[in-house]
Amino acid sequence: MASAAIFSSLRRRRSPSLEAFLAPVDLSDVALVQILVSVTAEIASSFSDKFFSFQKRNSRSLVRKVEIFLVLLEYLRDSGSALPWTAVICLKELYLLLYRSKILLDYCAQSSKLWLLLQNQPISGHFHDLNKEISTLLDVFPMEDVELGEDVREQIELLQRQARRAKLFIDEGDEELRVKFFSFLDEFEKGRVPDSADLWLFFAERLGIRDAKSCRNEIEFLEEQIINHEGDVEPTVSVLNGFVAFTRYCRFLLFGFEEDEVELGIGNNQRKPRKGLITQEIAETFITIPKDFCCPISLDLMREPVIVSTGQTYDRSSISRWLEEGHCTCPKTGQMLPNTRLVPNRALRNLIMQWCTAYGIPYDPPECTEPSAESFAAASPSKAALAANKATAGLLIQRLEDGSSCAQTIAAREIRLLAKTGRENRAFIAEAGAIPHLCKLLSSPNSVAQENSVTAMLNLSIYDKNKSRIMDEGCLGSIVDVLRFGHTTEARENAAATLFSLSAVHDYKKRIADEEGAIEALAGLLREGTPRGKKDAVTALFNLSTHTENCSRMIEAGAVTALVSALGNEGVAEEAAGALALVVRQPIGAKAVGKEDTAVAGLVGMMRCGTPRGKENAVAALLELCRSGGAAATERVVKAPALAGLLQALLFTGTKRARRKAASLARVFQRCENATAMHFGGLGVGYAFAGNSAANRDSSFASDVAVPMSISVPVL
Repeated sequence: MASAAIFSSLRRRRSPSLEAFLAPVDLSDVALVQILVSVTAEIASSFSDKFFSFQKRNSRSLVRKVEIFLVLLEYLRDSGSALPWTAVICLKELYLLLYRSKILLDYCAQSSKLWLLLQNQPISGHFHDLNKEISTLLDVFPMEDVELGEDVREQIELLQRQARRAKLFIDEGDEELRVKFFSFLDEFEKGRVPDSADLWLFFAERLGIRDAKSCRNEIEFLEEQIINHEGDVEPTVSVLNGFVAFTRYCRFLLFGFEEDEVELGIGNNQRKPRKGLITQEIAETFITIPKDFCCPISLDLMREPVIVSTGQTYDRSSISRWLEEGHCTCPKTGQMLPNTRLVPNRALRNLIMQWCTAYGIPYDPPECTEPSAESFAAASPSKAALAANKATAGLLIQRLEDGSSCAQTIAAREIRLLAKTGRENRAFIAEAGAIPHLCKLLSSPNSVAQENSVTAMLNLSIYDKNKSRIMDEGCLGSIVDVLRFGHTTEARENAAATLFSLSAVHDYKKRIADEEGAIEALAGLLREGTPRGKKDAVTALFNLSTHTENCSRMIEAGAVTALVSALGNEGVAEEAAGALALVVRQPIGAKAVGKEDTAVAGLVGMMRCGTPRGKENAVAALLELCRSGGAAATERVVKAPALAGLLQALLFTGTKRARRKAASLARVFQRCENATAMHFGGLGVGYAFAGNSAANRDSSFASDVAVPMSISVPVL
């Protein structure tokens, strides 16, 4: 049966109808024949004059066979003769065969030219399978038991003889083009760039791809096949990535940069939403991570999933830290670990990579991995893909340097897309000199140019070595200007995300905080931004708060007030509490937080209703507020309603860090000579339970604040 192979490789643009899989049941002979006439007539009318770029002969042959079946079915309908039960069974099989034929013809008519070229042999095989099924059907069809006109019988017998003799047909011209397509990729693999005249002959003359729009549609179709790729389908993801990179290079080499002037709003700064620009769906990926992809310890998306001896999977960094702390049990099951060997969970990691690719989330594996760790084809671009991408980057950067306003805007968009995945792409784009030109576009009056350039800067900054390039080129001021005065919400949000990415380097945190208007703009985005904007802002503020010298600057800029207000926002409360826990370590920070009327109440509320990580951060912030804020702050915390019960609950049910902080806070209360200490008399059992494991205040500044430092920066 051809159906399984066909359906497995169909483009996911449109799901087949259920009728494609189920033959009609409980129908009279007349009704069955009438349905078959309708289906057959639809196929004949839809495809008899259809132009097929490839599989011309196979398609025409199949359509002609369907037309002969139409002659048979119309005769049976018009005659009204009763059919033997064997004929009815054959007609039901014909129903399935016709629908598979329709799906295959649709597939050939709607798929991209390059994809049909790559699938030339498998698709030819699907046509041959259908021919064999037609032959089998006609062999068992009871012709002698059915009254047929002489001319109809002759046509069916002729079709039967042709179907029996039919052999697999692979068009030599199509196959020659397919081989030529692979030869171009082989040229890049060997480090040679194909001649532009040969490329023009192949794309424009042989394939009929004569403009940038058509070429871009081909690229998008191939990219969709990568997202929907199944492991047993050829070519592999690595090879498909190479073809995408090669086709993108040809798109700019052959067709230039000027075709999108209307779409990009050149001149009037107006644009229509279109596929490829930043969308709300991408923003929502922050909150749609599948549970199985999150580490049970950190609750973050796993970057390097590993399996322990109990069979449970954790992120390598989290479970390694757990073992380094002296634990010898499985965090999830509590079982003793016979050994501490960590086995990479490559199957899960591959699934995570595919999910991240589908939703536009960056997933760079750790730069330092075990030498024995296997690389995944999906994450390892081929040599040809890298060479083609480098050549494309050269063309794009040249247009950034000397192109028109329209060409620069398109080049910025394409660099943004090229930097979407892979540290290799991000590295050679920056090495080729893209960053200074993108920096100039940050001040462009065109909103699309600005949005694409700041997003490209964000994508490039994910690669650690590019962070220093961005800072050394003096881009910080321009990025902050986009954050403050950007033309679009997306541009401002991506500027905040870029600051978050840059602030991962400790030496840059003070520079970012000292940049005029940076913290003020982040605080404003946290107060008034979209859900995604708030997320970008709060994570950037958290990173900045880990630098001790930034505390006073954050207070002056209103960031502390914004963080306190954010405690009531479920989407950013965890990070806000974590940032406050760092701010209040300093007396000046504790004093500022203590002046906020809703600070203590907000943190206590998180202890009651927050996530496990949020509860950790909330109790940590209250503890530091007591330690650094003096007697007045401690008294405010002690008088917080229901805090005693919440602390006791954390001592028994909280995470390890939460239990440690809760025990420390209980000791603070016990030492108070204030009458409010009476409220905590019921903590004796809980304190004794956790007291032995409660450590003194950590010497590190942020190690015990549970904020997801691996929060994904959206690659857009």
